[in-house]
Amino acid sequence: MSLAATILALVTLQRLGELALARHNTARLRARGAIEIGARHYPLLVLMHTAWLAALWVWGRDQNVDVVALSAFIVMQGLRLWVLATLGERWTTRIMVLPGAPLVNSGPYRYLSHPNYAVVAAEIALLPLALHLPWLALVFTILNAAVLTIRIRAEQRALSAVNARFA
Repeated sequence: MSLAATILALVTLQRLGELALARHNTARLRARGAIEIGARHYPLLVLMHTAWLAALWVWGRDQNVDVVALSAFIVMQGLRLWVLATLGERWTTRIMVLPGAPLVNSGPYRYLSHPNYAVVAAEIALLPLALHLPWLALVFTILNAAVLTIRIRAEQRALSAVNARFA
């Protein structure tokens, strides 16, 4: 197996593990009274991420690896773990609002409103660049920006509504 295929296998396993964690956390949040917001755009988000990973497998599995871009991608994994650790059981791939719960403002949330989205945006560009696929980085960066525009607006509306109700 090539180095590129090994990297893609690790990223695929990471993403599958995160989906399992997200499902677990979503179920626990629902049991505590959380409501999901923006469910209609969720399949679009899943489709975009699945297409990104599939495209990387199709065109990148036998590519040489750019060490600089890969190093930056690895740094993003550390930031991703920081986000997951900060949110704990509140981390999920869906927009789940737990009425009455304070917004998280520790960890990376001290510096950015949406650090997870910043990390994902960087990852979507960096992994294709690490595999010498700049056109894939560009296409999926644009697609991700479009999906995130919808998602962040839905999340901001949801958080504003909940904060107004429970302030």
